[in-house]
Amino acid sequence: MFSKAPVNSNEDVLGALSLVLYTLILIPLVKYVLIVLWANDDGEGGTFALYSLLCRHAKVNLLPNQLPSDARISSFRLKVPSPELERSLKLKERLEASLTLKKLLLILVLAGTSMVIADGVVTPAMSVMSAVGGLKVGVSGVKQDQVVMISVAFLVILFSVQKYGTSKVGLVVGPALFIWFCSLGGIGVYNLIKYDSRVWRAFNPVHIYYYFKHNSTKAWYSLGGCLLCATGSEAMFADLCYFSVRSVQLTFMFLVLPCLLLGYLGQAAYLMENHDDTTQAFFSSVPSGAFWPVFLIANIAALIASRAMTTATFSCIKQSTALGCFPRLKIVHTSRKFMGQIYIPVMNWFLLALSLVLVCSISSIYEIGNAYAVAELGVMMMTTILVTIVMLLIWQINILIVLSFLIIFLGLELTFFSSVLWSVGDGSWIILVFAVVLFLIMYIWNYGSKLKYETEVKQKMSMDLLRELGPNLGTIRAPGIGLLYNELAKGIPAIFGHFLTTLPAVHSMIIFVCIKYVPVPVVPQNERFLFRRVCPKSYHIFRCVARYGYKDARKENHHTFEQLLIESLEKFIRREAQERSLESDGDGSDSEEEYAFSRVLVAPNGSVYSLGVPLLADFRDTGKAVMEESTSEELKPGTSSESLLSDAEQSLDKELSFIHKAKESGVVYLLGHGDIRARKDSWFIKKLIINYFYAFLRKNSRRGIANLSVPHSHLVQVGMQYMV
Repeated sequence: MFSKAPVNSNEDVLGALSLVLYTLILIPLVKYVLIVLWANDDGEGGTFALYSLLCRHAKVNLLPNQLPSDARISSFRLKVPSPELERSLKLKERLEASLTLKKLLLILVLAGTSMVIADGVVTPAMSVMSAVGGLKVGVSGVKQDQVVMISVAFLVILFSVQKYGTSKVGLVVGPALFIWFCSLGGIGVYNLIKYDSRVWRAFNPVHIYYYFKHNSTKAWYSLGGCLLCATGSEAMFADLCYFSVRSVQLTFMFLVLPCLLLGYLGQAAYLMENHDDTTQAFFSSVPSGAFWPVFLIANIAALIASRAMTTATFSCIKQSTALGCFPRLKIVHTSRKFMGQIYIPVMNWFLLALSLVLVCSISSIYEIGNAYAVAELGVMMMTTILVTIVMLLIWQINILIVLSFLIIFLGLELTFFSSVLWSVGDGSWIILVFAVVLFLIMYIWNYGSKLKYETEVKQKMSMDLLRELGPNLGTIRAPGIGLLYNELAKGIPAIFGHFLTTLPAVHSMIIFVCIKYVPVPVVPQNERFLFRRVCPKSYHIFRCVARYGYKDARKENHHTFEQLLIESLEKFIRREAQERSLESDGDGSDSEEEYAFSRVLVAPNGSVYSLGVPLLADFRDTGKAVMEESTSEELKPGTSSESLLSDAEQSLDKELSFIHKAKESGVVYLLGHGDIRARKDSWFIKKLIINYFYAFLRKNSRRGIANLSVPHSHLVQVGMQYMV
């Protein structure tokens, strides 16, 4: 703070202290600990957890893969807006009807997430540099270049041990932070007794007025430094998955906040008698006999804070990937007990590289502090807006309370933001550029994925075509199970036609598998698979939607996945036999799809096969006959209900036996790689985004099948290109 507004009198110290005290009380305590933490998504925090919560209560997700059956997942715990609160219903309808509002909401979420990731770069740089900077006080002759080199070494060590997970170092983290906060409080009490206990007067907010009166514009510039006392508030929310809300609240109110307040009061007491020593006020105020122990614990606390922010960054990236807003990356789960503890190798080394660039290029702690404030304020403002929508749509509380929350905190954060923006030219612009690049990556990925999905929906195969091909699908049905992976939650993907025209035979059983993430943290294992029969029984074609929450760990190998899938299929067939009706997703029967399709199959080499080609025509008549037999269930005279029941049991046993034989013959994964290209008549910007940027991201991202560790001998791949 005093780098922008130098200390001229004791009143300046009291005014700056008053600003710090009330910033600590208003932002971390009132906003985050008492309000925002309750806006968690079943224990998950962060901007994407808020977005997921909103997607669950209103259809605001731009990707049109929602199914009514998703709402029947037990972890949805949907609270439907009550009829009495028309405001919530109107807001829900407005959000669902307006494409502009949906895009605006997504932009807010992506902007907040990009700032969180930027925080993951600045926090380690700022925390380590400020802690190591204490050497200047303890050892005379230490220069800034040496501080930078030591900080670089500490950062390399920090990111190198990140892969070992949180639980494995948890025994060190807890006691170390407890000692750190107690040290802050103890040093604060010592300084209050030794120097000037009258700093308690700073709790009177009138000193803020005097501070601005004496320093005018300089006081406004110093607001960026003041905000640094509240950094980490967003990480506390994003890292919520490791703790309960109540435990965070109790720890903050009875340990963290009192120790922080005492620490700042003690520094102010020291400065009341040492106006010129503002650059290293904390380490200078430490008793000489306790300097090295405090220096050691300060550096350990800085590493822990950096680790916490990096972990929060990993959580946000995993959530955004699951909701289709970030390219797929390799995610390592570091704990068998806690599924939320993850490590993303690519992002870990990426964050390290950027942190080192930041430390080496901007060696001034003041410029890094300004960059820190820029990133922190960006995500704070996005969180304020999203929590306001949660209050209106989900909590359904009084409009005056909602407006008070929005006006007070957004107004406060905008005031801080206006201050730090004036100092962007000092070097903190690097963080803004980094956040913008991240935002563009996420938005382009979401835009391309949405276009690809919508195109696949429009070009999916017609059910009439399959019926005319017959149970043999116009080719030979070889023993075995073919799992055809696609992103469609309903309908038959067009790429299946490529398989039919490319392969000499297809498997006797085909299952269209869609790996789908729903806006909940966790989907129970017994609700994982949603099956539906495609075509009559004789075709042996099914659709399976494998549903995962954004917190779920997909750690099954392909054998386990196959076993779970087959068991769920058998349960579905048994239930179907009992109920004598298909499970409905509310989207109508596939046979009633209203899309108009061309009744041709296009091979990868460009050849077109119509229904008149011998490959398909040979099976047309027999297919119709078999289909008629399988769908005809006329009750003949003299047929008893017992014989019908016996026939149903035989039919069930026969189908289950068919599945077992197909499983024994082997399971093959049929992968269709659908790429998109912009049409020739598209705008130049669209061609640039789709043909180059999105194509680059898709080429270098992790394939969806990679998490199942399927051996190459079990894979069959066919490519297809869509013009969008």
